Amino acid sequence: MLFERYSLNGLSLSNRIVMPPMTRSRSGANGVATDLMAKYYAQRASAGLIISEGTQISQQGQGYAWTPGIYKSEHVIGWKKVTDAVHMAGGKIFAQLWHVGRVSHTTLQPNNSAPVSPSALQAKGVKVFLDVEGRGPEHSIGEMVQHSQPRALTLDEIPDIVNDYIQAANNAIAAGFDGVELHAANGYLINQFIDSQANLRDDEYGGTLQNRLRFLSEVAMSVATAIGKDKLGVRLAPLTTLMGSEDDTPEATYLAAASVLNDIGVAYIHIAEADWEDAPVMPITFKEAFRILYHGTLIYSGKYTLERAEEALTKGWADLIGFGRPFIANPDLPYRLANRLELNPPIKEKFFGGNEDGYTDYLAIK
Repeated sequence: MLFERYSLNGLSLSNRIVMPPMTRSRSGANGVATDLMAKYYAQRASAGLIISEGTQISQQGQGYAWTPGIYKSEHVIGWKKVTDAVHMAGGKIFAQLWHVGRVSHTTLQPNNSAPVSPSALQAKGVKVFLDVEGRGPEHSIGEMVQHSQPRALTLDEIPDIVNDYIQAANNAIAAGFDGVELHAANGYLINQFIDSQANLRDDEYGGTLQNRLRFLSEVAMSVATAIGKDKLGVRLAPLTTLMGSEDDTPEATYLAAASVLNDIGVAYIHIAEADWEDAPVMPITFKEAFRILYHGTLIYSGKYTLERAEEALTKGWADLIGFGRPFIANPDLPYRLANRLELNPPIKEKFFGGNEDGYTDYLAIK
């Protein structure tokens, strides 16, 4: 089933293989996507669907050095090179819209101000990637440092961030993306609102589960209205505890989120399963419950093999499967999987920053 065509709300995908978002920190000055990025994504266009690396919706939304943006006209121009290259190669691509919330540093923020979050809670030991020399990804060595102490968003600031998401989504469509994915996972801003241990607010955006889901609902509804719900996906990470974001009752919380997104009618939910050693396993019963509550396309990513992918598709709790790190070193991954060929191992030291080395120099077999 993995190699069958699939219709994502009318968008025809050549197979059920997804290249999920992966930060590579190689954007140009001021977060503009480069020709090298266009080459990288075009090399991987045999995926049924590519979801771009996280692209920040504002300067406030940036948390790492050399990541791309989608909030200025020059960002749209840069990304248009990428989408044109992917479409010329026969692929489909969504933009992942990203606001990191508290997972940032004052040196990245407007006027060196504090990062923002639902609550003024610092996640101890959570680090961000900074350009310590200030000379760009090809010439500097990045450094991981503790993220800065955040401040809590005021009520009147929240609509402004919702508007940033709307503008970013419109910009993505103008740049030629086939749709957008909201990054509501992995401990970033929307996830910080959702998870009970990251959100200690006592207003309409905190406390009860309904209140903690309000920001997700408002952003998703607003973006769906702006560009069409058929062009909107949402990434969730129900059991991960990345970036210090945890929930006391994750199954109840994320099944409720699935119901909210089903009511809005988003095109897909993208589940990021925990992919580190000894990570919590997402129970099959949880996945089956997700399928009952959410009626659209379900994507699962996280250490999937060919065998695990086929099992997920056959048993019906997944429609598309994301393969992350394997795509870094295997631009022709669908061909290799279909022919059961050996996969190249990625070079971890070259994941973030740098030039074409460890980025576009992995060769395809065919």
